[in-house]
Order: sequence, then structure tokens, then C-alpha cells
Amino acid sequence: MDTEAPHTQRGHSSPREGEGWPRSAFSRTTDGTGPVRGQPTWRRAGVLGVICTVFLLLLSNFVVQPFLIPSRSMEPTLRVGDRVLVNKLAYRFGDQPRRGDVVVFDGTGSFVRERPDGSPVGALVQGAASALGLAEPSDTDFVKRVVGVGGDDVVCCDAGGRVSVNGVPLDEPYLHPGDAPSTVPFRIVVPLGTLWVMGDHRSQSRDSRDHLGEPGGGMVPVEKVIGRADWIGWPVSRWGAVGGGHG
Repeated sequence: MDTEAPHTQRGHSSPREGEGWPRSAFSRTTDGTGPVRGQPTWRRAGVLGVICTVFLLLLSNFVVQPFLIPSRSMEPTLRVGDRVLVNKLAYRFGDQPRRGDVVVFDGTGSFVRERPDGSPVGALVQGAASALGLAEPSDTDFVKRVVGVGGDDVVCCDAGGRVSVNGVPLDEPYLHPGDAPSTVPFRIVVPLGTLWVMGDHRSQSRDSRDHLGEPGGGMVPVEKVIGRADWIGWPVSRWGAVGGGHG
């Protein structure tokens, strides 16, 4: 009996289904109508997208939040369109804001009287988008530099035209070129538990100076600080740490 011929013929034939190649190598099932095997379905992709979004929102809420810079008030340190990464753990475990820190805070009750009325759904969408750095922050959120902390005597200006804190003139290399430390004279003692904040682009910044005659006197309660702006995350050409100032 010739046993070699069948063996040789099989050796030159294509693998049958279940032999050689795995079924996932075929683009479709045998009837030609099935989905591509081994590839995620739209449902899986959608679920994965939701999980990623929830993770980013949780990260933004509790650890690091992207913050889109909407104005020129912090130039040249921060420019319009920069996305800074706000460290929400910076003051979470007992540390307090220090002079020179760039902070993001909720200005409700200090820089603005109250939150503006609006659609709850719109506010939710806006909040989610701003939390991911995709939209401008809320009208009640601000980014400024801490100039005075609780107990400080802050004066502008001394004989040299500089802001001084507790009698010591500040060296402010972060000021926008050509700007005076302040064109508005003031002398305040910062109440405990609050901050005196100013923008680096003093001529373009509405800050504590603009609220001197209002309730609260322009002071920002420490409890309203959202976090410290530590890094510039976007654009790529601006990657780096946010420069600090006086200690």
C-alpha cells in the first residue's frame, strides 16, 4: 500500500480551519459576516473612554489639575494659553502658602461677591472641561502670586519704589519688563489665615489692590486656595517649573 502519496498531498495543501493559523488570523468568520476577531468593539472602546475620563477627573479633583491661563495678568511667568499643572497636594498635609508661591484660588467672597447664576448642567459641563484643561476656568477662579501671608506688613512703595514686607524690600525678578511694582500706594497688615496676592504683570492685573475698599479688603482666605501652580505642561516649548520668588 502506498502511504507516501497522501502524506505528500497534505503537505502541499493549505491549513484547514483549526490547523496551523489561529482563527483570529482570518478577517471574518467563515460565513463572511462576523466581526474581526481580536479587535475591540465600539462598546468596549466607549467603556474604556469613560473609564479614562473618570480617572482623569478624579486625578484632577484630588491630585493635579490642569489650569488654562486666560489672561495676561501673570506675564511673563505665565502666558495666555499656557496650561499649568496645579498641585492640589501642596497644602493638603499642613503646609501653608508661602511668599512667592503662584497659587490658584476660588475668589468667591474676596475677588467676586458670589458665584454667577447659570444652568446647573452648563456649570457641570464647564467644570468638567476646565478640570481637564480643555476650557477656560470658572469666572471665580484666579491665579496670582502670594506677596504677603498672615501677619505680614505689606507696603508700597518704599523710597526705591519697591514693595516691602515687614520692612524688607522685595526683589521681584518675575515682574513684567517695564512694570512698576505698583502704581497704587497701599499699606496693609495681612490678617491671619489670609493672603495678599498680586499678578506679575502689575499693570494688567486685577488683584488684592483692586479690592482694598471692599469687604475682606482683597485678602484671600487660605482655605480658598485650590493648589499651587508648579509646572507648565503645555505648550511643549514652555515645559518647565513655574518660577518662584521671595521666600
